[in-house]
Parts: sequence; C-alpha cells; structure tokens
Amino acid sequence: MNLLWFVARLLLCLVWILLGLLTIILCYPWAGSAFRGWSKRWWSACLLALCGVRTVVLGEPRLDGAVLWVVNHVSWIDIFALNRVRPTAFVAKSEIRSWPLLGWLVAGAGTIFIERASRHAVHRVGQAMRAQFDKGRVVGLFPEGTTSPGFDVLPFYANLFEPARRGGAAIQPVALRYFHGEGRSDFAAYVGEETLVQNLWRVLGGNGVRIEIVFLPPVWSGQGDAPARAELSRLSRDAIRQALN
Repeated sequence: MNLLWFVARLLLCLVWILLGLLTIILCYPWAGSAFRGWSKRWWSACLLALCGVRTVVLGEPRLDGAVLWVVNHVSWIDIFALNRVRPTAFVAKSEIRSWPLLGWLVAGAGTIFIERASRHAVHRVGQAMRAQFDKGRVVGLFPEGTTSPGFDVLPFYANLFEPARRGGAAIQPVALRYFHGEGRSDFAAYVGEETLVQNLWRVLGGNGVRIEIVFLPPVWSGQGDAPARAELSRLSRDAIRQALN
C-alpha cells in the first residue's frame, strides 16, 4: 500500500465526483439522452483511470435496444465498469443512496433503488425497470443480492428477471473477472464487514487492478416465447459460473 498514491487518487476522485454531481445538477435537466449517455460513459472511464483500475471488454455487449445485463457482483467498481461500456440503470440496494458523494452520484445517474424491507419493493422496482425497457435502455441487475469475492457466484434471486421477460428485453449474462497483478484476485472485492473507507484505502493505495468484463451470449433474445424466470435465472447463473471458473 502506498500512502501517496492513496492521497493523490482520493483527492482527484473527490474532485471528479463533484464535477459529476455538478454535471447532473446543471446539465442533465436540459440535456438530451445522447449527451447524458456519452457523459456517463466518459465520466465512468475517467473515474476508473483515476482509481488505477484497468478494464478489458470481451465478448459482444448488446449496445442498442432494451436489455437486462445480469452481472455477478464484486465491488462498488462494478457499476462504473459497466457504465463505461454502455449507460446503465442499475438495480441497487437502498443503502447505497446514503454513501457520501458516491450515493448522491449514482442516485442522480438514474439508479433504481430497492427497499429490501418493503413488501412492495419488487413491484415498484419492476415498474421502474419496465419504464427503462420501454425506452430501449439497459438495466443492470446483480441477482446475488450482495457482493462476493468474485471466484464463484452465490444463488440468484429470480424475481427481477420477470420485468425483462414481460417487457421483451434481451437477457445477457455478464461475468466480471477481477485481477491483481498477474492473477485472479479478490484484492478489490468489497465483501463481508469491510467498510467503504477500508476498501477505498486498499484499492486507491494499490496498483495493478484489472477487470475483464465478459459479455456472454444472451439466454433470451427478447423475442418469441420466454422461458420461466427461474429458468432464465438458472441459465444466466450457469453461464457466469462457467466464465468465472
């Protein structure tokens, strides 16, 4: 760990996040969808660079039309890695909204928050997802419901596959493979009882983090008869597990 790296990167990231918030507040109300999409991609790519994180895109991401990206969840970095490829509205736990700066930023960027303690949470989130699909956009889903070290995947919750199934959105699994130095690693994983500050200390103070973003063949094209949501969940999980192992 390098204190100088940490301090320099933290200061640069704070400035960049503040600029992002100003862009959302001042520009997004009047800007068109093309500008908002471009700015999300460019801003996310720059943030990853400031954090010292490299990304490599493998496979063929769906870059147009309504699609549900089903992704294994390793870190807070995941959101920005996917937004670097295509502007994505993520389904995320409501606790993220309270994170300093980052929470405000992802809220302003259109994140769909789920109140896991609410009885009607899935219905409200499903409606928000359908609204995105109706506009031909992409929604990112972490169906594990939490993070993992990134070497395997936890069981999937299948409920939120239903809005894509009913909305005619293609369903594409995405595997995130994290590396540190030359090998696979959980160095950047944000898991367990670790705090965000502790994770930032490790990631920003280190070097050599690389993410392979592996876009796998869709398990459903969005056309024709859709498999049941449990089957879509199983197919997606199996594809991601195979890509991780």
